[in-house]
Order: sequence, then structure tokens, then C-alpha cells
Amino acid sequence: MGLKVAKFGGSSLSDADQFRKVKDILLSDPDRRFVVPSAPGRRFKEDDKVTDLLYRCFKLAQTGQSYSECFSRIVTRYCDIIRDLGIDLDLLPALHEAEKEIARSDNPDYAASRGEYFNGLILASYLGWDFIDAAEVVRFDRQGAFAPEWTNEVLSERLSRHEHAVIPGFYGAMPSGEIKTFSRGGSDITGAIVSRAAKASLYENWTDVSGFMMADPRIIDNPRSIDKLTYRELRELSYMGATVLHEDAIFPVRKAGIPTNIRNTNDPSHPGTMIVLTPDDIENERTITGIAGHKNFTLLSIDKAMMNSELGFGRRVLGVLEGLDISFEHLPTGIDTMSVVIADSEIESHKSEIIERIEEACHPDSIEFTSGVALIATVGRGMVNKRGTASRLFRALAVADINIRMIDQGSSELNIIVGVDGKDFERAVSAIYYEFV
Repeated sequence: MGLKVAKFGGSSLSDADQFRKVKDILLSDPDRRFVVPSAPGRRFKEDDKVTDLLYRCFKLAQTGQSYSECFSRIVTRYCDIIRDLGIDLDLLPALHEAEKEIARSDNPDYAASRGEYFNGLILASYLGWDFIDAAEVVRFDRQGAFAPEWTNEVLSERLSRHEHAVIPGFYGAMPSGEIKTFSRGGSDITGAIVSRAAKASLYENWTDVSGFMMADPRIIDNPRSIDKLTYRELRELSYMGATVLHEDAIFPVRKAGIPTNIRNTNDPSHPGTMIVLTPDDIENERTITGIAGHKNFTLLSIDKAMMNSELGFGRRVLGVLEGLDISFEHLPTGIDTMSVVIADSEIESHKSEIIERIEEACHPDSIEFTSGVALIATVGRGMVNKRGTASRLFRALAVADINIRMIDQGSSELNIIVGVDGKDFERAVSAIYYEFV
């Protein structure tokens, strides 16, 4: 098929047994030439992720407290993996140096990045592959923003020198050499970056689930899996709460036209979910692809007669929110009504100030807040060609006796978003799922 890049999540590299599974997967296909590891995840429910322990060490150091006991747990995790794998690697000097550096640094990113760094060293030694420190090839600018083109140039040149290599995920470096991390889950992003730089034919993202489900399994028992979906659908589902893949990870591979395959390290024979560029690559499309949602939103409703003819009304409303550093999620509107959907956490301490500023800027007839709203997105490229999709969705909610507080549908007809009371969230997801599946 061509060169493949494989990224493995923390649950896939949590102990020596998981490392053995990863090695078997990588060596079973000679096209898998570059691998991006995460830090060790939980081995069992009450366990700690190594990245969480590293953040804890940093916080203790910043407050002048001892973090030696916490760091010793990290050392034990890595030494146990090395011992159980039977590899000849002395990681103790580097671990102790990192322990000292955490005390000297005022940057939590350095501490957090060491989880991937040390796991990468172990995996490279176990595989007999080359190790490339992400700090040398993943670039951030002086303001701390990821520099994609600079990174692609540097990383492409470096990868061309290696037949096989391990590149730790989650972090890179600024021009000064200071370590900078992506947001949590950022190893997904590194995997996509490496895929683009390597001109891969496929980006494999290995985790502990067999791809995407059509709905949250905590709400729907045994939901159907999604065999294939487009990057646009993935973006909508990830934004609305489907968390198998970091939503920012799609951009490097989407730009390069590289498909992504979500696979399960514990069930490598399962084909998982394939994420492709265009619907042309998908056969037998369903009406809907998936359902996802979030709770805890507030609906800000502003009424004013003849609003539609008042030049700049919407800009002034959004200017008020911008002035208070509040971002919004959706903007459903009517002729004399403008509604803004905002996360509860963004708006809770600003309600009185929002009312005051909007009244001053826009002189509305009324302003109303509706808190505790849940948003549910029904996503599917097939909806545009299927008559009556919206009717079926609204009928399913009506039969379930669920009141719809808001409706929003983009012009692409890729998704329909409804707002319902938070207490009705799970029942609404179930009603929609069983209507279409």
C-alpha cells in the first residue's frame, strides 16, 4: 500500500504486555516504518497516567513541596517496563536529570513532555529502531503557536535519513529550545504531522477501542460501529463530544489527502474506522453517520422588533461577547430574534454585565437566558439526499415527549443540531439513534 505511520495511545503502551502487542503490530507490516508513542496510560481503573503524575510533580515543585515520592512512582513504572521486556537500557540517569530539571523549570510543558520522551526511548530500544527527539523536529514559533510549514520542512528532511524511527508525541520546541506541548491528547496531532512529513499513504491511530461508534456506548448499549466516514463528519462529531481522536489531529492529514484508520491495539484484526477525504470513497452510505452531544450550555435570546433591518445589530451583540472574552458555539436567528449558544462555564459570572452592555449597545425589547441546555448533533453526509430526515428526527423527539429548545442546521446539510433540556439529553440521543438505526 505504501508507507504507514502508526500512533499508539497511552493505554496501548501502559505496561510490558502492551509493548509486546505494539511490537507485533508494527513488525507484522513492513510498510509501518514510523511510530509515534504516547506516555504510559492507566493499567487499571484506579491507576494514574504517567502524564498526570508528571504534572503533579511540577505543581508540588512550584509550591516548594517535595515531589520525590511522586517521581519515584514514575521511575518505577519505566523500570518495570524495561525489566519485563528484558531490554538493555539504563534510563535512570536521564530520569534523575529530568527530576532535577522539573525543580529548576517554571514551564509545566517540560515536565509533561517527559512521559512521551521516555516511552519513546524504551520503544526505540525494544524495536531496534532509531529515536528522533520531537524537540528537534516539531517547531513552535516565539509566541508558542505551532509552525506547520517549518515543522514539515525540518521533519521531512530528518525522516528521509531513517528507514524506521520512533518520534515521541505531544511536544516540540520553540526557537529558544524551550519545550512546548500541544493540548492533552496531542500525540494524535504529532502522528498526523509525521504522516504528512513522511508522505504516508495511511495514518494509523491505535487506541483501546475499535474505531468510532455511532453513539456514546454509555447511553446506547452496543451501538453500531462506523466503518467509514469523511473528515468533515469527523470534525463535526469530534467537536460535539466524540473523543476517540483529538479533533486538531485531522488537519495535517486532511491537508495532505492522507486517510486515517482508527484501530484497536487489543483487537488488531478488527478493521476499525477509516476516515477518508471525500464521500466518493464510501459505499452503501447510511442516512446518518453518528450522533454526539454535550451538556451545560446557555441559550442567550435577544428580541427586538425590526431587528432584521437594523444595520450592524448582530455585530454589536457579538462585539459585547468579544469584549468580555466570551466565545460562542452557535448562532440560530429569526427575523426579530437572535440567539447565541454559549457554554455555561463561559457565561456564568458575566450575565449581569452581558445584559447591561447589550442593552446599551442594541436597545433590545427583551433579553433572556436559558441555562442547562444540551446540544445534540446528528451528523451524516447521507442526509442531504434523503427526503424527510429532519421530519423523522423531530418526530422521534416528539414521540419521546422531548421539548426542542433550539434548532440549527448548516447550509451544507451535513448535520442537524437540536437543543434540549439537560435532563432529557440521554433520552433524546436514544430516540434519535433508534429512529435511524
